[in-house]
Amino acid sequence: MTHPSTSSARRWALKACAAGAVLACSVGPALASNWPDKPVTLVVPYSAGGPTDVVARLLAVPMGQSLGQTVLVENTVGAGGTIAPTRVAKSKNDGYTILIHHMGMATAPALYKKLPYDPLKDFEYIGQVLDVPMTLLSRKDFPANNFQELQDYVKKNQDKVSLANAGIGAVSQLCGMLFMHQLGVKLTTIPYKGAGPAMNDLMGGQVDLLCDQTTQTVPVIKDGKRAKVFGVTTSERLSSLPDIPTLNEQGLKGFDVKVWHGMYAPKGTPNEVITKINQALNVALKDATVKARIADLSSDLVSPDKATPEGLRKHLEAEVARWGKVIRETGVTAE
Repeated sequence: MTHPSTSSARRWALKACAAGAVLACSVGPALASNWPDKPVTLVVPYSAGGPTDVVARLLAVPMGQSLGQTVLVENTVGAGGTIAPTRVAKSKNDGYTILIHHMGMATAPALYKKLPYDPLKDFEYIGQVLDVPMTLLSRKDFPANNFQELQDYVKKNQDKVSLANAGIGAVSQLCGMLFMHQLGVKLTTIPYKGAGPAMNDLMGGQVDLLCDQTTQTVPVIKDGKRAKVFGVTTSERLSSLPDIPTLNEQGLKGFDVKVWHGMYAPKGTPNEVITKINQALNVALKDATVKARIADLSSDLVSPDKATPEGLRKHLEAEVARWGKVIRETGVTAE
């Protein structure tokens, strides 16, 4: 038995619509039923080896297996993580180009005066992915050995202390700015093109401090040889790092930064395609290898109700409002 080609099917659907046929007068659903018939590109706003890249590559394999096509991870770096969302927002809305991004989707509107996309209007939502705590680290030979000593040293030597971040507009920049704001100090901030290069220079002794996600810092913390850790940024201690106190309990009251990740597609991507991508995402979130690796990195995969288009939409709206207020109050800017 032979089957009509995709182009033949398209012509048939158009003729049927023109004739007023009752059946399938929309070409979109017919095409969506064949999706995907080529690899899908998952765009990451940050460099290879960084926290978001680690998450993307973990998810790509089981998602690809579920979809029956390869999911290619592409790092589109620059402008504080805003180039990748801009690219995806302007991509063809056929589901073959999607975005994974962290809470930078929520902070960008307040950080940038002119943003080339609107996180709340220019995307279709696929679902939340995971939450990642952060940790405050220093180079291994930094003079302070605990958080109290760190505070004292920084306050007395603020003009000599450097604070690295993953780039202008990155979450590590925001975390670092909140740290300085609550201590009442102004350190020398050094932006990098991604968390990977920043961490390499911290371990190499080129910079003093870095606030970064556990997806990258846990291995460094556990070996105890390449850096010092002064606290975690969540309101409660982490089960995987129970001996490391929170910054909140050590005096930075209300300090709570947890990096969440979500997956997006260009506005207008067919609902049927979004459903297929969402199903593949949920398959990946249940994958034993993914779950074990995420646990090793002291991160938490989201619950099924959050790994939905509606779950991501509601969370993004709430976070845009929350971080907009925080950024305005602290005076943080990416420009």
